[in-house]
Amino acid sequence: MKNGDHMLIGVISDTHIPERASKIPENVFKTFNGVDMILHAGDLVSREVIQELESLAPLKCVQGNMDRVYGTQLPENDTINIGGIKIGLSHGEVYPRGNTQQLRYIAMELGVEVLITGHTHWPFIKEVDKVLLLNPGSPTVPRMSDPSVMLLEIEDRKLDVRIIKIGAPVCKALNFKGHLQK
Repeated sequence: MKNGDHMLIGVISDTHIPERASKIPENVFKTFNGVDMILHAGDLVSREVIQELESLAPLKCVQGNMDRVYGTQLPENDTINIGGIKIGLSHGEVYPRGNTQQLRYIAMELGVEVLITGHTHWPFIKEVDKVLLLNPGSPTVPRMSDPSVMLLEIEDRKLDVRIIKIGAPVCKALNFKGHLQK
């Protein structure tokens, strides 16, 4: 590990470039400046996302359901041991989206203490039966949330997880006359 037993990790998912967004928002690069590693939980859609994020730090990423559609070849799941903590990385394609019991089963299958997933496009930090479930949301196409990523800091087998809002909400709302506001 870099800096002894301290490591800062950028966590991202569901970038959907260029299928639903033209580029990674600049605030992602600002937020991830100085991280030791980046973990991407799938739905990159294009390999250019890999190249851009690797310009910041070493990258691990897994395949999301849209990556299969667009032919991006990545592993479905991955595990990594960071500072004595076994972390799983999976897109987390479960239905209903974000079902914590099903995500816990994925964590159990991978034998991990922490499971990072995407797929919901909304961020969360939840503990279920001693498994920490993390989802960074989406920086480009959030659902019912702000665009976001996550920072994960590991030091002496302790985790500090932060959801980082990287932009304003992108949902459009109806005005009082029922017309779509721009």
